[in-house]
Amino acid sequence: MMIYLTLDPRFAIEQLGYLPGFLNEDDPRPAAEQYDANYVGGWRPLDGWAFDPREMLLKYPGDPPLEPFAATRLRDEMILFFPYAQVMVWQPDGSFEVARMD
Repeated sequence: MMIYLTLDPRFAIEQLGYLPGFLNEDDPRPAAEQYDANYVGGWRPLDGWAFDPREMLLKYPGDPPLEPFAATRLRDEMILFFPYAQVMVWQPDGSFEVARMD
């Protein structure tokens, strides 16, 4: 069973809705592939995001920075959940993708 960590005390894991059910640690595929197969809208990453790993801030040009409110791991990938239904899959090499999943 995957463990989900809340990073904001005002947030409850239940607010993730169905998102935890789209990932299965027994499935050998990476998170983005599982989301693409299991989420009705698929995994559709949007280019242009910047991420500051020291501050844990996600930024899109022209928008204020976003702080994650929850996180989980799928093997070596970190999945971060941000306001406005933004989900980030962060790889060990520092690369990442962000998709809106609402």
